Amino acid sequence: MAAHTQLLMHVTPEKFYFQPFDQQTDAHVMIIDRVTGVNSLVQAKDLVLPPPVETLTIHGIMGIVRLVAGPYIIVILRKSKVGDINHHTIWKVEETRTFSYSRNTMHLTEAQVAANTTYLAMVESVARTESHYFSYDYDLTHTLQRLDNTTPDFVTMPLFERAEIRFTWNAYLLREFTSQPELAPFILPCIHGFVTIKKCVINNATFDYILISRRSCFRAGTRYYMRGIDTDGNAANFIETEQIVIYQGQMCSFVQTRGSIPVYWAQRPNLKYAPKPSILKDNHLNGFTRHFDEQILTYGKQVLLNLINQHGSEGKLQNEFSRVVAEASNSMIRYEAFDFHRECGTKRWDRLSVLIDRVSEELKQMSFFHMNVKHGCVSKQSGVFRTNCIDCLDRTNVVQSLLAKRSLQMQLERLGILAVGEQLGTTPGHQSFEWLYNNIWADNADACSIQYAGTGALKTDYTRFGRRSKKGMLKDGWHSTVRYFKNNFSDGFRQDAIDLFLGNYQVEEGEGAAKPCPIDNQKEWRVFLVSLRRPGQLGQLGPDATVRVSAELRTQSHFAGLSPA
Repeated sequence: MAAHTQLLMHVTPEKFYFQPFDQQTDAHVMIIDRVTGVNSLVQAKDLVLPPPVETLTIHGIMGIVRLVAGPYIIVILRKSKVGDINHHTIWKVEETRTFSYSRNTMHLTEAQVAANTTYLAMVESVARTESHYFSYDYDLTHTLQRLDNTTPDFVTMPLFERAEIRFTWNAYLLREFTSQPELAPFILPCIHGFVTIKKCVINNATFDYILISRRSCFRAGTRYYMRGIDTDGNAANFIETEQIVIYQGQMCSFVQTRGSIPVYWAQRPNLKYAPKPSILKDNHLNGFTRHFDEQILTYGKQVLLNLINQHGSEGKLQNEFSRVVAEASNSMIRYEAFDFHRECGTKRWDRLSVLIDRVSEELKQMSFFHMNVKHGCVSKQSGVFRTNCIDCLDRTNVVQSLLAKRSLQMQLERLGILAVGEQLGTTPGHQSFEWLYNNIWADNADACSIQYAGTGALKTDYTRFGRRSKKGMLKDGWHSTVRYFKNNFSDGFRQDAIDLFLGNYQVEEGEGAAKPCPIDNQKEWRVFLVSLRRPGQLGQLGPDATVRVSAELRTQSHFAGLSPA
């Protein structure tokens, strides 16, 4: 069941009205009572709008969040077309707007108004973050192989019922709609990550090249505040990246994953350029096993590519990671350590071929998903490469782009676009695609990096041009400097905003009056990083969490919150 593609939103003092004006016939109008919060449907022909009315065109509803002043609804004002996947259009969110159910804040104290303003700024900052994507009639949360494994009834289900919860970034915001199945046409799941769709030509053959990165909403957050795994086995900065080729009724897909080193560790900002990671005293094997039980069930065999330094502070993490892998002794897990900085130092980027050659046999064995529209599934992917560096950003993206290119070579040969033995990128006719491919992967790197670290990725000059350059290294220096300031002085706010958006922290009724509010409104000229043992503050679960207070000027508010270690 498809969602409505366009809505007229009528705003009156008592109610919100959402009136479809797309191609769906016998569509109902959804009404939200701003006083009671009740959602209902009426026939369009029975709609009567009491004055005064503000009417605007919207392209979907992102969801509802409850703050101190009451519920707020987030709607999509502008979208841009990314492209089509099998005649299903994929859209990018360009602008959102938030509407309060309450007409004013006269029922709040001064402190509550200040807290509500901060909470609202948090929610809007995440909604404004680049790279939210959606489709009205295609399930972006699943890979082609997962979609192929479903029953015929699956495609008739509403989008929100079949969406993969790991990658539905507005799942929490939609909860007040999903409890009412009759509202399905108004429910629009969104992913967060990166999507690009390009028409490409090689050897006079035109095909669609698609790259999709899906960021997990489990253990989501910012660079230094979210590391390692939690007790459920969820890894920080976990991203599923799918490369798709569509050509003459045939579709090929190759999936990779990335995620923080799957043990219990932390790396809190402390004003040092590179804070030392600390390995926590927990049963690492339990969390590791939970993580990979799910990964193996979902993807099959796991080839772990660990790119961190094997000496210094990163070396301790490398040793713990390899120890836990050995202790787990799982035949479905293969571990490959590659000290990226040592191997590729002094611009020896050709050394990356050593790593790719080491895992080339696994790449052939795990194959890729291949489906012919007329004859069904031809082959399936039987495992994934799970790549990590310390951040799962810069080094990780370089290696993933090389693995994807090796797989793409096999896919294009299978589809007959390349002759057997014809190497991609070795002839002048491949140059335009080579340029496009490199820039797509560099753009993917930048998008994933902005979402986690606050800046574009490092080392993208190699991804774009196949070599390191002075300009690229200067750009990396700039990004590293910006990361330092953002990670130390603004990521506390960003982490809290993500926790609020995803529902890891939920504002309680009466907060700031009958109940304590975790936001500290003191104004001082200093940076705080303090550990408190106070449950019920902003963040995910439990009392053993860290209150983050960003550096700020006297004209700003403190932003504080909790998240798990």
